[in-house]
Amino acid sequence: MSEQPDTKALQSWLLDYLPASVLLEGELTLSPLNGDAGFRRYFRLNTQPSLMAVWAPPQWEDSPAFVSKALAFQDGGIHTPQVYAVDYHNGYLLIEDFGDQLYAQDLTESRYAAALQTLQQIQTMTPQAKVFPKYDKRLLADELGLFPQWFLGELLHLELRPDERELIQQVEQLLIASALEQPQVVVHRDYHCRNLMILNSSQVGVIDFQDAVIGAVTYDLVSILKDCYQLQQKEWIEQQALAYARQLRNQGQLQGVSDEQFLRWFDWMGLQRHIKVLGIFSRLSLRDGKHGYLNDLPLVIRYTLDVAARYPELAGFNQWFHERVLPALPQHPWYKDWQTAGE
Repeated sequence: MSEQPDTKALQSWLLDYLPASVLLEGELTLSPLNGDAGFRRYFRLNTQPSLMAVWAPPQWEDSPAFVSKALAFQDGGIHTPQVYAVDYHNGYLLIEDFGDQLYAQDLTESRYAAALQTLQQIQTMTPQAKVFPKYDKRLLADELGLFPQWFLGELLHLELRPDERELIQQVEQLLIASALEQPQVVVHRDYHCRNLMILNSSQVGVIDFQDAVIGAVTYDLVSILKDCYQLQQKEWIEQQALAYARQLRNQGQLQGVSDEQFLRWFDWMGLQRHIKVLGIFSRLSLRDGKHGYLNDLPLVIRYTLDVAARYPELAGFNQWFHERVLPALPQHPWYKDWQTAGE
């Protein structure tokens, strides 16, 4: 997966589509930036104001979805990068530059409050079926399948017995049912501290939204509160989740749903996400050569086992994970004690 763009062709295309209001002194230069977990490549341009060029290889990235969802989010009052030009055939985009200040660099209470307020805006958007596909049973199952394939099989080299596969499938079915019974809203699907930007205005810059769907109301909430890259205290997480639930009730979105039920939805949605992420981070390393993600696995395991230990329905999975998975971890160079991960 080491494809690289033809920067000369990209530069030529950019010169044809720079907005008239943008100033350029001298020759246009493209400064490469670190990318995200996908196959996109980013370049900062020496323009005033600064703009960003993106190469999104069409065989791997869905640029039409990126553009349509960017526009839908903007219609909903969400600050996503403005798209100035796009070439779907070659995978070229010219977009607004949000700068370098990620939420991850300055996570304060006020930042979280702004992120949750922005999330409320996202969840009150009209879920346009033509723009946002459903986070349905098939998609949920496909994602959960990354856990046995990439984390257990490819990374840990565990050969699963039929009874172990059955146990994992039973847990998957519980998590899928929990996700589908929740109110369905627009879901960013990767709403965390590395995909939120600190802008000069009071708005939150939202990026990496191209996989947005219509799904469970707790998905983005658990993504930001149980962030795969940041550890927060359980008590604080629960307080924030229940405060958010109260706001949803005030808007008429959670009528008849108790705090206990909401926290169960929240926890089980988090377990679905974290099991999936164990597979995704393993795949990013083994398939895509992005090995840094392995360093975040211990924290994801911590979140996973915290929920698995809390609910009787997950006791078998919890016991199996302790007996079968944990002993296979210390031999790996990325491993550190999951019980203190993130501290």
